[in-house]
Amino acid sequence: MNYLAHIALSGDSEMIKIGNFIADSIKGKKYELFPEDIQKGVLLHRQIDWFTDNNEVVKQSKRRLNVQYGHYKGVIIDILYDHFLAKNWELYFHTPLQVFTQSFYKSLEDNIDVLPERAKYATHYMIKDDWLTNYAKIEGIEKVLIGMNNRTEGRSKMNLAIKDLKDHYNDFDQDFRIFFEKLRTFSAEKLQEINKKFE
Repeated sequence: MNYLAHIALSGDSEMIKIGNFIADSIKGKKYELFPEDIQKGVLLHRQIDWFTDNNEVVKQSKRRLNVQYGHYKGVIIDILYDHFLAKNWELYFHTPLQVFTQSFYKSLEDNIDVLPERAKYATHYMIKDDWLTNYAKIEGIEKVLIGMNNRTEGRSKMNLAIKDLKDHYNDFDQDFRIFFEKLRTFSAEKLQEINKKFE
C-alpha cells in the first residue's frame, strides 16, 4: 500500500503514523534507534507490506495491468489503491479526509527533526502539493505516476498506467474494496500484537 493507507491503518497514535510513513527510509534493524512508537509504526508498515504482497486480490489487480510495467506493477497498484481509499474514504473513517491529512501534515512538521533525510524530502513535496487529499482525483494520481516515472528516468513507464486505471476502473475499485476490508482487520490485529511486545 502507498502513503495514505499506511498512515490511515496506524490507529490514533501520531508517532506510530509517522513511523509507518518513514518506514521505507529505514533499513534492517536501524528502526531500533527511534522512539518506541515510531518503531511500532515501522514494524506495522512491514507487516502491511507483507500482507499486501502475498494477497490474491492484489495479485489479481496486478494482472489487470499491462505487462510492460514488469516489477513496477506492485508500486502502481499501491498508488492506485490509495486513489480508491481517498475516493471512498467516508466508507471507512469518520474524520473527513481533508481534516485527517492536514492533521498528519502538522504532525510531520512538528516532528521534522526525527525524520530521515529521504522522508524529509518527500514530506516537503507531500505538504506543498497536498498529495494525500489529491489522491482522490484521477488527476492527482496521474501526477504521482508521472513523478514516479521521472524518478526511474522513464524506465518504469508508470505514467502510462493512468490508461490502465481508466480502462479497468470499476474492476480496480472492486478489488480494492475486497482487499481493504481484509487489510483493515489484519492491520488492527498486528498493531495489537506489536503494542503488546513493547509492554
